[in-house]
Amino acid sequence: MLTQYAAGDTSDGRKGVGPLIPPLSDTLRPLRQQVFECVRAAGLIPRVQVAKDLGVSPASVTTITSDLIDSGLIEEVAAPPRDSETVRGRPAVALGVRAQAHRVAGMKISDREHTAVIVDFAGTLIADDSIPRRPGPMSVAELLDAIEALLDRVCAKAGVARAELSGIGVGVPGFVDSADGVVLWSSVLTDRTVPLAALASARLGPPVWIDNDANLVALAELWFGAGRGLSDFAVVTIEHGVGMGFVMNHRIYRGSQRLGLELGHTKVQLDGALCRCGQRGCLEAYVADYALAREATTALNWGHKEGQSITVLLESLYDHAKAGNATARSIFRRAGRYLAVGLSNVVNLFDPALIILSGERMRYDYLYAAETLAEMDNLTINTGRPRPPIEIHAWGDLLWAHGAAALALSAVSESLLSANRDIAAQ
Repeated sequence: MLTQYAAGDTSDGRKGVGPLIPPLSDTLRPLRQQVFECVRAAGLIPRVQVAKDLGVSPASVTTITSDLIDSGLIEEVAAPPRDSETVRGRPAVALGVRAQAHRVAGMKISDREHTAVIVDFAGTLIADDSIPRRPGPMSVAELLDAIEALLDRVCAKAGVARAELSGIGVGVPGFVDSADGVVLWSSVLTDRTVPLAALASARLGPPVWIDNDANLVALAELWFGAGRGLSDFAVVTIEHGVGMGFVMNHRIYRGSQRLGLELGHTKVQLDGALCRCGQRGCLEAYVADYALAREATTALNWGHKEGQSITVLLESLYDHAKAGNATARSIFRRAGRYLAVGLSNVVNLFDPALIILSGERMRYDYLYAAETLAEMDNLTINTGRPRPPIEIHAWGDLLWAHGAAALALSAVSESLLSANRDIAAQ
């Protein structure tokens, strides 16, 4: 489900719930880590291509890959022949991540549904599951109960015991300090400053890593999607809120306090509409689903019935817009104009190679109609060069859970690489 509009590891890792290994640039990261990430990103790749991609000697790559094979992190795989290629003599060998080495779980906790996946070390899906929930914040105990129940369900589907998991990644909306494993504020929690990673790890057994859910969508794109071959790109998510994840030099950029890039809470209107964060004039308060629902109930005089799903209301609004209702169309048009403001600011600030708009709400094509993109172009600084391409991904909640799994995969692999490096240095 991908539409392209064009003009023209990875995340921080840490051991258990301890301190993060600080992000490093490509020039500073150990070569063994660069080699592993090159193999992981490619899926299957010959040694000679790894050497070319990294600009290092084939001998160095041979030494490092032999060490990684001995450590059980990668393996040799017979390379498939090219089209019409006749294989003579010994078949070509490629390198790939050893899929069976580890299994991890990824979970997304949201306002309307919790989703989970279990993947192998290569990121291949083993099982997935989801449980619905009533909107509104939960206590910490309720959240931990929900996480445990969903994990047990998806483990049962995968035929994997909890103790067999090497790690668990969890994504939540809100302000999350991934390094400390603390949720400072989230729409799904009644409490603030919750050490969720430590609490969940103590309850579940395997080490747990947490992050903002928009960062995890960016991780999913980096590991499995359109960002796999890019060093710098932005992901803007539009669902129950508006989020942003930014990949810089192959890694999630977080800011000095690890809480940056809250695009949904940038201000687009002084003394404007009330946002669920408690402030006024946030971009989210004009674009997110609750903002569209608020406009519908006000402008169309629709009563929001007790217990009615906001999704049902939005689907009705979209159907009215498609049928030609001028008021319904104007609601989406207004949201699209505010989205254009936010996207133009992303381009002006970061100059990304690609912008990915992701989330279930991207089914509403009014949000990225031609006039919205034209308005974004008008608001972007005219440098004489084309703006970044924009891709639309409406893949639903499983993508977010895959991003949480990528967080766990990244943390586990970086921990293993660091441990092996320390052993080799002794």
